[in-house]
Amino acid sequence: MPSSAPTLPVSFDDVQAAADRLRGVAHRTPVLTSRTVDDLTGAQVFFKCENFQRMGAFKFRGAYNALSQLDEAQRRRGVLAYSSGNHAQAIALAGRILDIPTAIVMPSDAPAVKRRATEGYGGEVILYDRAETIREALADKLARERGLAVIPPFDHPQVVAGQGTAGLELCEQVGALDVLIVCCGGGGLLSGCAIAAAAMSPGCRVVGVEPALADDATRSFYSGVLHMVHNPATIADGARTPSLGAVTFALVRHYVHQMVTVEEEAIVRAMLFLWERLKIVVEPTGALGAAALFEGRVEVAGKRVGVIISGGNVDLHAVAKFL
Repeated sequence: MPSSAPTLPVSFDDVQAAADRLRGVAHRTPVLTSRTVDDLTGAQVFFKCENFQRMGAFKFRGAYNALSQLDEAQRRRGVLAYSSGNHAQAIALAGRILDIPTAIVMPSDAPAVKRRATEGYGGEVILYDRAETIREALADKLARERGLAVIPPFDHPQVVAGQGTAGLELCEQVGALDVLIVCCGGGGLLSGCAIAAAAMSPGCRVVGVEPALADDATRSFYSGVLHMVHNPATIADGARTPSLGAVTFALVRHYVHQMVTVEEEAIVRAMLFLWERLKIVVEPTGALGAAALFEGRVEVAGKRVGVIISGGNVDLHAVAKFL
């Protein structure tokens, strides 16, 4: 259950301010329903489809919100980010819109589709080997050398506030929810949406979902101590983050009610179901919430349930071997 924590780094006012900045820039993504899903779960389910967001994922919201608040001098110097893919694309696209130079540290094994898109949006991609290099250390070194502002993928108040606008929109579109299910990598989307749900749908139970192979946030949530994983071999590449951050750990502990995990096979089954039955392209990380729903990891019978579909940037060559 949410704790009675002290002053937290992000508030609902911050999420609302982010929504104002994003209005007319970010897409107001659709909400899809399925009678088949409702029958299977015994619930009324609303899928918030961030796979239709600009650059194909919710990450654009946080990236644009953060970059749009830089001062003029920092905009001229540029920004640096680190990401396995979606945050990289988001920073590159937001930088192009705002005329801010961007450089992104990406692992050499990042999905090729995400690397190509990042470069296509004008971002400078700097590759590194996950086995030999700590991305945060490399990013800090390059940022100091070049005088760049570092915009991390989740552990940043303005990024979290931007991501929370997905949850805010969902509540505006469908009304009060009993349960909100959100995927979790570094916790930016989960904590931001939980903040929005607490304000707009009081009583809503917020559930975070991780791959079982990358369960650091789940262990951290229940133990109260920050746990880490190292390069987990999950198909959900957006959830390979080593741990929650200082910002997101505090917010997740305060606002989130439950954490669950799903196996790799369940992720693939959910992704294929969404492709086949809802006719939408969803990447593995984007299917985490749906996987928890379909596998019965969350009690939803008789309830109004929101599920965030976080992205649709599928690397078909990488996914093919799982199919």
